[in-house]
Amino acid sequence: MSNYGKISKQICFDSNDHLHANLKLRLHYDDLKIKEFFNEVIKAYVNKNEHIINFIEELKEQKGISKTKQNKTKRAHKKATKTEKEFGLNKSEIENIFDIIEKEWGV
Repeated sequence: MSNYGKISKQICFDSNDHLHANLKLRLHYDDLKIKEFFNEVIKAYVNKNEHIINFIEELKEQKGISKTKQNKTKRAHKKATKTEKEFGLNKSEIENIFDIIEKEWGV
């Protein structure tokens, strides 16, 4: 199993009242808790979920992040995907490798 859920950390940020109220309404409508929502969004981002990555790319363009930096990120992502395919590793196998290392080193 990965590090998810082993140590509890609190993530805080500021937002405006209107956005917060709308978020709570939407989450209530979708029968989700704020904690569940943000944990799943963070997991999707960290695990490079295609939908989240596309959203992040659009966000970078809106924020004016340089094309050079965006292209470097895209190339690195493509290279990582290619390496995963070359070695035939899927996400669960990679997690197992990290679990083995964790057990071996007592991390």
